Amino acid sequence: MDSLLLIGVGLLGLGALLMVLEAFVPSGGILGLAAIASAIAGIVFLFRYDPMWGAIGLLGTAVLGPMIFFGALNMLPNTSLGKTMVGDSGEEIAQTRANQMRANKEARAKLVGQEGTALTDMRPSGVVEIEGQRHDAIAHGGIVDLGEAIRVTGVDGLTIEVRKA
Repeated sequence: MDSLLLIGVGLLGLGALLMVLEAFVPSGGILGLAAIASAIAGIVFLFRYDPMWGAIGLLGTAVLGPMIFFGALNMLPNTSLGKTMVGDSGEEIAQTRANQMRANKEARAKLVGQEGTALTDMRPSGVVEIEGQRHDAIAHGGIVDLGEAIRVTGVDGLTIEVRKA
């Protein structure tokens, strides 16, 4: 094989490698410019070897270059570097929120039957203190005055229902 062909193919390969690195390494476009320069130099060497090889190199670069770059960008969020740069995926965020909602619901369900004190007049809504924590609540079965003892009778979603103890 002729050295022009080997140099041309080698420069195209270097351009493809630099294009993949551009997707993973924050270089401000320097690696991308180096990839383009390498690909152009490789195409020039291939044209100097044989116009047919040059055309093949030009067409291959025009088609495969963007495919390689966008394929690398598509893989980026699945790498540790990509997760650091991009953050969690939508599915991971939704799962975290669902776990938090489930934990909050379980914590509120444990309040049923506990006693506390009304921190405000409850006509019917107000603030109560249960085990040192403040909660918004709704009084059922009448008005609860400031300072009166209350008992949690139920939890409906985010609503804590109380009655006089």
